[in-house]
Amino acid sequence: MAQTPRYTERLTVAWWLWLPAIALVGLLALEVSLLGPNLATFLPYLVLLPFATVVLWRLGRIRVAVQDDELFVDDARLPLRFVADATVLDAAAKRDVLGPYAEPYAFVIQRPWIAGAVQVHLNDPADPTPYWIVSSRHPAELAAALSLR
Repeated sequence: MAQTPRYTERLTVAWWLWLPAIALVGLLALEVSLLGPNLATFLPYLVLLPFATVVLWRLGRIRVAVQDDELFVDDARLPLRFVADATVLDAAAKRDVLGPYAEPYAFVIQRPWIAGAVQVHLNDPADPTPYWIVSSRHPAELAAALSLR
């Protein structure tokens, strides 16, 4: 029987990013439709606008949850017994950890439209992954859920 999640979040695309994306795709569809003045001028709108909607929806499908003594990030699972520590990262710290101080074997799920993140340090000697970086809109709550064993 599954326990109630201690923490759950979906890394959806921010609503304000939908507006320029759909506007850009609409402009692209307009440009393509200007190529031929016939009945097929509506075809770029029928193809590109749903395509953009599906792409934006897929970008926001990542689910982060802590339940049943495991951290779930999309399809990845991490048993909490391997979590040594969890560090809350603000935008600047996230940029540093993903940039000049990045580990090549780190597991990273980050979304650029989400400023905060959590760095989950591991203590599994059999795993070459030193830590996980997971974007979160509520990194302090995620770190607290990871520290409750």
